[in-house]
Amino acid sequence: MFYPESMARTDTLDLGRMRLTSGEGRQLELEVDLGSFSFAGTPYSVTPQPAPVALDISRMTHGGYAFRARFGATLSGPCMRCLEPAAPSTEVDVREVDQPGGGDELDSPYLVDEELDVVSWAHDALGLALPAQVLCRPDCRGLCAECGANLNEDPEHTHGPQIDPRWAELDKLTFE
Repeated sequence: MFYPESMARTDTLDLGRMRLTSGEGRQLELEVDLGSFSFAGTPYSVTPQPAPVALDISRMTHGGYAFRARFGATLSGPCMRCLEPAAPSTEVDVREVDQPGGGDELDSPYLVDEELDVVSWAHDALGLALPAQVLCRPDCRGLCAECGANLNEDPEHTHGPQIDPRWAELDKLTFE
């Protein structure tokens, strides 16, 4: 049976105070500060801050817990191809299990002494859900490697064939 609770700002959650019995669960609406991200030294901000997170907590047999978190976030910063502003949105739906004596696969690094580190878990989950590249749009063409022109603004941009300077002398050869 789940008992919904109202939205509250939190960084950690004391599960011991909930006094959940085996098979019992709670649904919580929390506000969590997701922090920011840095890719190759370039900072990216995350909105909204704090982010609303739907958290389901279930007590398992033998003293374990099962968790599920759902939230959405937008990463804002420069496009990794053309440097224009980019703001891709990401939806996160992540699960975590902590079962004492269950081995490494069932040991959550976010739960220590019945204290759930919600901020670290949400931040890591968002980091794993983010795209490999932050782009202004999925078909971003980037910048010209030769002159830096934005290829999104001029898709027909070319410089013509370039001859490697090491082979330029061969152009002077004539055959009769």
